Amino acid sequence: MAAPPSFPDLRKDLVRRMDGAMETLKKEFAGLRTGRASPALLEPIRVEAYGTNQPLSQVANISVAGPGLLSVQVWDKSVTKAVEVAIRDANLGLNPQAEGQVIRVPLPPLTQERRNDLAKQAARYAEATKVAIRGVRRDGMEQVKGWETKSLVSKDDAKRWSDDVQKLTDDYVKKTDAALSEKEKDIKAV
Repeated sequence: MAAPPSFPDLRKDLVRRMDGAMETLKKEFAGLRTGRASPALLEPIRVEAYGTNQPLSQVANISVAGPGLLSVQVWDKSVTKAVEVAIRDANLGLNPQAEGQVIRVPLPPLTQERRNDLAKQAARYAEATKVAIRGVRRDGMEQVKGWETKSLVSKDDAKRWSDDVQKLTDDYVKKTDAALSEKEKDIKAV
C-alpha cells in the first residue's frame, strides 16, 4: 500500500521550485545594466574558444576597474580577440578595447531611452518568473486535487492545503514584484 500523501513534502518541493524561479530572476536582473559597473553584466556572455562555446568567466576574470569601467583579464592571449568580439556582439551597447590580454569595457552613460528599454526588459523577466511560479502552483493544486479525488485526503485537508499553496504563490508573486521595483529604481537612478 502506498504511503499517505504528505503535504509538508509537497510544500517543500513547491518552495524549492519557486525559489529556483526567483534565483533565475536574480541572475537575469544581474545581467541588466544599471548606472553602476558590475561584473554580473558580462556573466551571460559566451565566447567561442577552444572549439566550444564557453561562458566568459571560464576564459577570463571580470572585475570593476572604476565606476564606469569593467576590466576583463583574458587568461590565454589566443582567445583575446574572441572575447572582444563576444562582448561587442552581446547587444549590451558596449565597445570593448583590448590592451594586450586585458580588455577594458567602458560603460557609456545610459540614455533615458535605454533606461526605459532596460526597465521593460526587467518587467518581462519578472512576468516570466510569475508565469513559472503560477505553473508550480498549478502542479501543486493538481497534486492536492488528485489526492482528494482518490480519497487519500479529506475535503477539509484538500481545501486547507490548496489555500496554503495559493498563499505560498501570492507570497512569491509579491517577492517578484518587490525585486522588480528595486531593479527599476536601480535602472532609473541617475
